[in-house]
Amino acid sequence: MQRIDLKALSIVGIESFVTGLGLPLFRARQLLHWIYEKCARSIDSITEFSKGLRERLSETAFISNIDLLDKQRSEDGTEKFLFGLEDSETIESVLISDKDRLTLCISSQAGCAMDCRFCLTGKLKIRRDLKAHEIIDQVISINRLLPSDTKVINIVFMGMGEPLTNLNEVSEALWRMTGLMKISKRRITVSTSGVVPGILKLYDNAPHVNLAVSLNATTDAVRDRLMPINRKYPLRPLLDACRKFPLEPSRRITFEYVMLKDINDKLEDAERLVKLLRGIPSKVNLIPFNPYEGSGFRRPDDASVLRFQDLLIKGNLTAIIRKSKGQDILAACGQLKAGYPAKNRQNCSPS
Repeated sequence: MQRIDLKALSIVGIESFVTGLGLPLFRARQLLHWIYEKCARSIDSITEFSKGLRERLSETAFISNIDLLDKQRSEDGTEKFLFGLEDSETIESVLISDKDRLTLCISSQAGCAMDCRFCLTGKLKIRRDLKAHEIIDQVISINRLLPSDTKVINIVFMGMGEPLTNLNEVSEALWRMTGLMKISKRRITVSTSGVVPGILKLYDNAPHVNLAVSLNATTDAVRDRLMPINRKYPLRPLLDACRKFPLEPSRRITFEYVMLKDINDKLEDAERLVKLLRGIPSKVNLIPFNPYEGSGFRRPDDASVLRFQDLLIKGNLTAIIRKSKGQDILAACGQLKAGYPAKNRQNCSPS
């Protein structure tokens, strides 16, 4: 008989599994607590259960875990993790430390179908969508590595993949993060390259987390070149969807703008950006391009970035220059690749 993966079950699925065994419903709550808050690796580690109950559950079920294959630490403290999935696909996650705050950048797909020209992940092409438990297991796995009094409380879906083309699994992962792991929806951000139908569906189907849009250009001609998705969902319908996106008081949409020398960093681009975002509660993250070998793009000089930011601020936009972290280990924005040769992998899975 094939055993059931408890982590692959929804809350209702866990409850049905427990009651199907003739156990009281509170056992389901205990299971969920141990899986999502105490990060149990196995049924046998649930010490709240008697040995007999653990043995009984283990006969029909197990708790799956993604494998930590490799980890790298940047000079600035950023850590990048390579995880192996059950079908041998690999994904990357990045843990960013900023003063007393930890932010985990997680993946929603193995590879990516968006093919953004400046993004290393896009060169991998899409391998497959991640399941909800594979998405959330990145958070669980990192929490296991942290001190007992520390947990990840800030999550950004800015790793590998386009979250809104895997909306059902991403939504389920979000419900588990907010409901079972007790992570505030205000501390979770889902980023999209501009999948217009998914923007409003995200609001209708998932907890009301923060939305970020990877914009990167102020004309369709330039965005077509940089981001092929723009040919399907150009700037006007994309920004119309952003205007329709319901926002709670004091919430704003974040627009990510990767700055590429002599392509989208001119002052006229800044002027157009001010006009494009007029009427949308927003902030702009300016991200000077993070170079990688063979990219073909260049990073603007600091003076150009500052001039660009100044013009946005004068246009009444909140504009922040995002400091890139982890560049020396290819962990910065647009650099994830999850393609280490097998011979270079070091199995770092906790025992």
